[in-house]
Amino acid sequence: MNHINEISHIESVRLSDDGKSVVIIDQTQLPNRTEYLTLSTAQDIWDAIYHLKVRGAPAIGICAGYGIYCLALQIKAEDYAGFLREFRQNKEYLDSSRPTAVNLSWALNRMERVVTGNSDKKITEILELLKEECLKIHQEDISMCRAISEYGLSLLKDGDGVLTHCNAGPLATSRYGTGQGPLFLGKERGMDFHVYADETRPLLQGARLTAYELQRAGIDVTLICDNMASIVMKNGWIQACMVGCDRVAANGDTANKIGTSGVAVLAKYYGIPFYVLGPTSTIDMGCRSGEDIHIELRAPEEIKEKFYREPVALKEVKCYNPSFDVTDHSLITAIVTEKGICYPPYTESLAKLF
Repeated sequence: MNHINEISHIESVRLSDDGKSVVIIDQTQLPNRTEYLTLSTAQDIWDAIYHLKVRGAPAIGICAGYGIYCLALQIKAEDYAGFLREFRQNKEYLDSSRPTAVNLSWALNRMERVVTGNSDKKITEILELLKEECLKIHQEDISMCRAISEYGLSLLKDGDGVLTHCNAGPLATSRYGTGQGPLFLGKERGMDFHVYADETRPLLQGARLTAYELQRAGIDVTLICDNMASIVMKNGWIQACMVGCDRVAANGDTANKIGTSGVAVLAKYYGIPFYVLGPTSTIDMGCRSGEDIHIELRAPEEIKEKFYREPVALKEVKCYNPSFDVTDHSLITAIVTEKGICYPPYTESLAKLF
């Protein structure tokens, strides 16, 4: 039980003790090293988000909230107009780091509304309100993750085999997590699952992070390569698929780490339920369908060179390296949120959440 308490309640993102910077676990160094980074500048925060040192939609939102507050503390403007102008410059810059993850813009927009809604107050008062808001974003996420985990656990039975893709545990969120939250919560309650964790590109999040968290928590986990999902399903070892999400469109189409849609297609073929778990902050009702979700492209070097002593492909070989794909709503059995479980038609069930 000590292991599960240690891992599921680890703080991957927090405000520094002096309240002037953001402290994160550098997820690119796991599982071999646990290193903390202190982010004080806009460049620091942008780099941490872009290079996946902090990742997972909820964690990105928490980091953005803390980050824009810390940058606001550094603004030298003495009048409101100047303060707002510089605040928005910082906001736009941070927002450009990960365009697919809607929690990033959601948190930044929420912090901006604190500024624009209090134009009659002194800057010192606005700064105090910004601090309250970013702390509130974090606390709300902790509560949301617990609720999501409770609803998700209701979809599983003791002894189930669960396949997951990418990382949506405590490192990517708060406390229990979203996509892997039910597994940690179930473990605390004495339930046993066998989890198959896809390695997951682009940075092997499943291998480095999900398998790490589950193993440390004492949950039975087997790491597989992404192209092995079909055989474990065919063998009858999987009773449910559970994944997180970075953005959900109004029709239920869902963006998640590259390879998720392939898992969903396979699950449909083998008759296995495919569940997407995430807070309502990842649901973008202004986004009509997956066609409107911007897919981030990453550097070819991640495929050809990263994690290898020598390049595994010729320098001249072109690479297509999208960070996300979109899973069609028709492949999703249910979308689990902190407000409940949504079933098709998603145009109706998602709209009822707001």
